[in-house]
Amino acid sequence: MGVLVQDSTTEKTPEALSAFSEESVRALSAARQEPEWMLNFRLDAWRQFQALPWPQPTDEAWRRTRLTGFKLENFQPYARPSGNGAASVSPQIQNELDEMDSAASLVFQDSAVIYRDVSEDLAGKGVIFTDLQQAVQQHPELIQKYFMTEVVRPDRNKFTALHAALWDSGTFIYVPKNTRVELPLQVILNQASGKVGSYHHTLLVAEEGAEVTVVDDLLGGKDGLQSSVVELHLGDNSVVRYMNLQDFDHSTWNFLTGRAAMGRNSDLRWIQVSWGSRLTKAFLDVDLMGEGGHAELLGIYFPTGRQHIDHQTLQLHRAPNCFSDLLFNGALKDKARSVYMGIIRVLPGAQKTDAYQRNGNLILDEGARADSIPGLEIEADDVRCTHGATAAQVEDEYVFYLMARGLTRPQAERMIVQGFFQAVLDRVPVESVVTKLERVIERKIGG
Repeated sequence: MGVLVQDSTTEKTPEALSAFSEESVRALSAARQEPEWMLNFRLDAWRQFQALPWPQPTDEAWRRTRLTGFKLENFQPYARPSGNGAASVSPQIQNELDEMDSAASLVFQDSAVIYRDVSEDLAGKGVIFTDLQQAVQQHPELIQKYFMTEVVRPDRNKFTALHAALWDSGTFIYVPKNTRVELPLQVILNQASGKVGSYHHTLLVAEEGAEVTVVDDLLGGKDGLQSSVVELHLGDNSVVRYMNLQDFDHSTWNFLTGRAAMGRNSDLRWIQVSWGSRLTKAFLDVDLMGEGGHAELLGIYFPTGRQHIDHQTLQLHRAPNCFSDLLFNGALKDKARSVYMGIIRVLPGAQKTDAYQRNGNLILDEGARADSIPGLEIEADDVRCTHGATAAQVEDEYVFYLMARGLTRPQAERMIVQGFFQAVLDRVPVESVVTKLERVIERKIGG
């Protein structure tokens, strides 16, 4: 590993403005001393945000996820700068760092980088792993080419437009042609300030034949708003493993839009883990644009209390001879609710498509509810596409069997839930990532 660096970069403006406005957008850009092209990008996105309507109950995508109680004016538009930039790494963050072997790490507290560990070996290979703010200054040609230009555009929805106007933290990963990064790259965001908006961005570009694993940990966010975007560019014959582990405070409003654009014979495995937030609405798209692509989209969620977790996925097949497989498993307790809506869409000409979609739900309390709406839209005639959904309670006979062998009822239920999630974990290819997930699951079930 390289030298550990405590980042002392700070913004120049002493305070965030108190209202969402064009003035706030300009102030944020000025605080970061951004080039004019980025300011213009933000202002154009702000105009798109103002023009786009808020989600309505009549919108199919939002019919089961109401924004009751959500008011933008309840939040500061973005977090104030973190003083002198010398924020320490908390024991919780240090534990997250220690749980997984990684090739490099970045830790954000609100919009500031407070810790970075990037080895010289990565730079020697031509790999770029840095915060997005620094990338704007040091790699403007790459950012102008890839940042919200193709994969996720600002006008995708109301929240992506807001994100594009006010993004404040993010990671840029660039892996050159035929370069392999063996250990994962780890990113941790701790949304420390309360009652503020935060807009984390992940921009990953894997060139032809590249291979990389990236893990995003998202924490904190008490009484806050998070509107994040994930953009994955997969070149021909590239291999990308991406994990998004969301464990926000249960008072956080969380909105995520993620999309992967896949080239010919590229290979993607996307693991989405949703534990936290008051409400989560996540749009996750896999776009198989080149022949021979292979994509797996795996998800785990475990809402409790009155949490509301909503995943909406799209497996878009444009090219022939592609494979996609989706498995989302969730367990629900108390009065929690989950929504899963997924579409496999096969366009004309995408012959020999092989696509699967399955959503399973384990209901642990009578007050919990799971809605599952899988679907197919097929416009080619030589395909194999299937989908399915299940929702079931823990079988009493399974609990009795385990209790008869000396376990208490909570222990028996915990073991059943662990086994339910294991079907997803068995398909995660990176051992250190599996170990991390197992520890998180154990903590959550235990809690």
